[in-house]
Amino acid sequence: MAYKVGSIGTEVKEIQGILKKLGYYSGPLDGIYGTGTANAVRLLQRRYGLNEDGIIGSKTYSVIERLLSGYDYYTIRPGDTISKVASKYRTNIYSIITANNNIDPYSLQVGQQLIIPYSYPIVQTDIDYTYNILRRNILSLKRLYPFITIGSIGKSVLGRELYFIKLGQGSNIVFYNGAHHSLEWITSPLLMKFTENFLRAYTLKQTILGYDVSEIWENSTIYIVPMVNPDGVELVLNGLSPANPYYNNLLRWNNGSKDFSKTWSANNRGVDLNHNYNASWQEAKNLEQSQGVFGPGPTRYGGPYPESEPETRAMVKFTRGHNFRLVLAYHSQGEIIYWTYDDINPPDARRIGETLSRASGYTLETPSGITAYGGYKDWFIKEFQKPGYTIEVGHGTNPLPISQFSEIYRDNIELLLLAAII
Repeated sequence: MAYKVGSIGTEVKEIQGILKKLGYYSGPLDGIYGTGTANAVRLLQRRYGLNEDGIIGSKTYSVIERLLSGYDYYTIRPGDTISKVASKYRTNIYSIITANNNIDPYSLQVGQQLIIPYSYPIVQTDIDYTYNILRRNILSLKRLYPFITIGSIGKSVLGRELYFIKLGQGSNIVFYNGAHHSLEWITSPLLMKFTENFLRAYTLKQTILGYDVSEIWENSTIYIVPMVNPDGVELVLNGLSPANPYYNNLLRWNNGSKDFSKTWSANNRGVDLNHNYNASWQEAKNLEQSQGVFGPGPTRYGGPYPESEPETRAMVKFTRGHNFRLVLAYHSQGEIIYWTYDDINPPDARRIGETLSRASGYTLETPSGITAYGGYKDWFIKEFQKPGYTIEVGHGTNPLPISQFSEIYRDNIELLLLAAII
């Protein structure tokens, strides 16, 4: 597929983002391939000796894809040293050694192929964060930090992988997850940017806000599922594809509208995943009609029975397979931390909640009504009698604009560090 003037969509926005990061583009990240984007592509093509037509065909896209992945492959030539290669790519020696943990940096062999990280961050935080971007970012992080563990806890309704990342090797095991609700996709780049910054600090033996990342790595293990509901995120950010096997049902469940970008929180079967857990599920079901919910739809429908959805079942199975000390379920919006379920008070739950509240500036609150039932945090507290927290980031109307990302990240970085050690 070629991208050219007139092309639109999240892929164009991603391309604009990397062109801006590299200094070729200065326009808005609007997903519209106009003359400004075409001129930026020409500059890129000139830099790489390609035909300067401003169109992204296969050859130009192969360059852009490499840039989006954040690394290149380089074959060692006579006279090369690790410092010369680092200088050529304007990157640092330590990043090259980390990405190629089987090399002797003092004895490079001619013909040897190395992975060379570029000098800029991988996770883009100024664009719509789609499932395809998430997948690329996770695979890239594994390439650049081969010592980490990645995998899948299961698949979505449409067969998309529910990726997880494991950081650390300590006995204090915690779990962070995001994007149960598709409108709340901003929680995915939040967890991914935390992952990238944590890995960088660990390999460079740096601290974050004064926290010793190496010490956290040794004493704690952090599991992260950054996007629980990839099918829903796809509907919100890329719209309803005619190829979707639920096409007609989704149109009906969305009141006949093809626009899923402003109201759709559910998965591809119209089930609100954060009302599908077995924690007062029937109580929530009894309240649905009073909330205007009569079946599958954009929000609040808890499904035909608890854990009816593959995404929910995968989360339950994964959680039962690990001895998590606590969990954080990331949502938006309100700048609130919910910490209770029913009348269960796990040991230390309030103290930890108050500490996380102070670190983030978010208010510690108790949920009420239908929001108090059927969520992942509720099920975790009920099932394991341990602390669980729903973190509502940002403020305004969902989906939150990506322009809030910097503030959201600043509010949550210490919270994410503290939750791993408290």
